[in-house]
Amino acid sequence: MNQVTGAPGTSRPGGRTARVREAVLRAAGDALVDKGIGGVDLAEVARRAEVGKTTVYRRWGTVPGLVADMLAEMAESSLPRARTGALDTDLAALAGLILKTLADARQGPLFRAIIAAAASDAQTAAALHRFYRVRIEEWAPCVNEAVARGDVPEGTDAAEVVRALSAPLYYRFLVSGDPLDAGVAERAAVAASAAARAGVYA
Repeated sequence: MNQVTGAPGTSRPGGRTARVREAVLRAAGDALVDKGIGGVDLAEVARRAEVGKTTVYRRWGTVPGLVADMLAEMAESSLPRARTGALDTDLAALAGLILKTLADARQGPLFRAIIAAAASDAQTAAALHRFYRVRIEEWAPCVNEAVARGDVPEGTDAAEVVRALSAPLYYRFLVSGDPLDAGVAERAAVAASAAARAGVYA
């Protein structure tokens, strides 16, 4: 899948450097969940990760740089899209993956903290936007393949179908506080598929 690039700390290292990166990003995520972006300190992240402060300052430079690399790592490690051969089941797989992520005991609070941080920090917002562009690009082909099979109209905006599926899940997660469960995910997938077939996104 596409790799997020262009932000501090977003090269993909190996060996000891990879282990340092993993430890620092985990420590940064813990601090972000605990304190919000305003309470994250690079020296404290280094202490939590048990690495030298110089390493953290040299490699990431700023807290937004750390968050950008955290999102890059999430994009790198995200599961590839489903290839079931049918739009309905592909979209159901995507909805299930989003639900699993948002309901996860660590990933859910981490995404909430990053999204909150993006509202007040332009670099974090840019990194978040890159992350979601990567995920949309990963899943849009399931809609394009449906177009090629004749299941949905020519000219259907694949990215918009993916956004339409995601939106009700994130609305419950971030705004309404209504239950977020398998039934909600299933309805989001069915609604996005039905709208696509009806030509709403063409």
